[in-house]
Amino acid sequence: QVQLVESGGGLVQAGGSLRLSCAASGSISSINRMGWYRQAPGKQRELVAAITIGGSTNYAGSVKGRFTISRDNAKNTVYLQMNSLKPEDTAVYYCNCNARLLLHLLDSDYWGQGTQVTVSS
Repeated sequence: QVQLVESGGGLVQAGGSLRLSCAASGSISSINRMGWYRQAPGKQRELVAAITIGGSTNYAGSVKGRFTISRDNAKNTVYLQMNSLKPEDTAVYYCNCNARLLLHLLDSDYWGQGTQVTVSS
């Protein structure tokens, strides 16, 4: 199994910044893609940003230009730098990775427990 441990959430005023981190551990052979999703109350979980092992990124339109995703492959860690935060960014942010375990042939998705981000107006 893969364990994802998130950190960095909290309360911030509009216009402020936060940096989320997520470290993956376990019997990992490779991690293909790492990313962040978020879920606001009453809404579906949505992709915020993702990054491949090669460094290709994609972002939700609502965060482009404000959020930056990066990863440290040696540490199996992904980061999300969030700048110019808005009240509508308030949500629980979940770390996600698509990984292959040692001695396994297939890739699977794994999720973190989530970290709350609250942006006050």
